[in-house]
Amino acid sequence: MAPTGKRTGDSTRSASPALPNSAGYLDGRLLIAMPVMGDPRFERSVIYLCAHSAEGAMGIIVNHPAGSIDFPELLMQLGIVKKGEHIKLPENAESMKVLRGGPVDTGRGFVLHSSDFYIENATLRIDDGVCLTATVDILRAIANGSGPKHAILALGYAGWAPGQLETEIQSNGWLHCDADADLIFGDDVDDKYTRALQKIGIDPGMLSNEAGHA
Repeated sequence: MAPTGKRTGDSTRSASPALPNSAGYLDGRLLIAMPVMGDPRFERSVIYLCAHSAEGAMGIIVNHPAGSIDFPELLMQLGIVKKGEHIKLPENAESMKVLRGGPVDTGRGFVLHSSDFYIENATLRIDDGVCLTATVDILRAIANGSGPKHAILALGYAGWAPGQLETEIQSNGWLHCDADADLIFGDDVDDKYTRALQKIGIDPGMLSNEAGHA
């Protein structure tokens, strides 16, 4: 899943106590927006980074619901299930969250899911526990009960041009931390931001917009 090079927002500030991977990149980790984030698209956002390299970065916001859209309704709109058939959907399909994944390509769905499901030439394995699939086949699989155990559907994604994310982190716009299944797939979407900060020992009320204070 290649990054697009489109800006996600202005370069607001962040501190970053967590460590990158051995190559110096943050794919497979969570970005946490600083409270002073001035872009409303990213306020209090937690973003799972699917790709990060010298070519840029791409991630999915995992804590912003996509309004009133629910997954069974979306399946009917796409013609995957017929009207009335949603009562036959498996439990994980009925409860699956539809999120606002970012401001780029908002008409397209991206499914972050556990690694127990894989489609050859369509699924990107990000780490041992998390994959990304952006084809309608995974929605069909979820609808018929053969999909992944854990999944969220995001409409759109966040993208950074080469070097842009690094600049925003250095300018104190983002924190980052280890990802875990509960922060990515958990039902308590509204609490993910606070819990992500607490994961790295930070009280949201103590954060400053000055570099080096987190």
